[in-house]
Amino acid sequence: MDDRANVTHDDTLLTIGAFAARARLSAKALRLYDRLGLLAPAHVDEATGYRYYRAGQVERARLVALLRRLDMPLARIAEVVHAGGDRAAGLLDAYWADVEARVAGQRTLAEYLRGRLTGRDSDVYGKFAVETVDVPEQVVLSESRHVLADELPTWIAASLGRLEEAARDCGGVTAAPFVVYHADVSAESDGPAESCVPVADEAAARAWSEERGRTRRTRVRVEPAGRLAYTRITKAQVAFPQILAAFGAVEEWIAAQGLTVTGPCREVYFADWEAAGPEDPVCDVAFPVR
Repeated sequence: MDDRANVTHDDTLLTIGAFAARARLSAKALRLYDRLGLLAPAHVDEATGYRYYRAGQVERARLVALLRRLDMPLARIAEVVHAGGDRAAGLLDAYWADVEARVAGQRTLAEYLRGRLTGRDSDVYGKFAVETVDVPEQVVLSESRHVLADELPTWIAASLGRLEEAARDCGGVTAAPFVVYHADVSAESDGPAESCVPVADEAAARAWSEERGRTRRTRVRVEPAGRLAYTRITKAQVAFPQILAAFGAVEEWIAAQGLTVTGPCREVYFADWEAAGPEDPVCDVAFPVR
């Protein structure tokens, strides 16, 4: 609602200085909030350009200030203050969930970097429990792309979404989707990476790929049965580069056990990514071994 609406200039209005003191904000901040549509003056004198505020606007001014203390960007503050009620609370909840996810990711990154800086990588690796699992032969729909590390999260989500939708015409998804790294993916190296979704009906999958998969170079292949050495990680640990600690831990465990890596490393996504919180397990970092 426009704070200027239906207001007359009378003695109940506060100058910007008086209002700033009452709201515990600076006049500079109030001018910025006005420019961004967060807190408009109740009245602006046409002759002098002086801004005046109602005492009743103090609550909104303090709300804006408190949201800023959460480091909320001004554009998101505008959404909150204009929403009001339960919707505003929901927007705040969504923002804070993003903050917690970012902090959780930064925490795991700090642990990873601490190990590298001190030369005690093994201390970091020791926090990961590594196990093995036998995986049966699987028919997979796959999509490959050369992709850099900062592009990877968006591409993984999009490609797995496309493949899971295609799987509906191929007998359905039979196991957790996974992403195979055929070469290094980093800020400088672009893989390629391959998104894979196991499906039930090989013939239907090949027909789908031939008819509708050419745009994305979707292909069908058979993933052979084998054994994976893996460690389970949380959503916060999936982000690059902290996920490298998980890969390092599995590689160190494989060497210690006298096993041999037989194929490219992978990430197996067994949980609902959107529903998971930062500390929820979502992914297995794995290597095929014998």
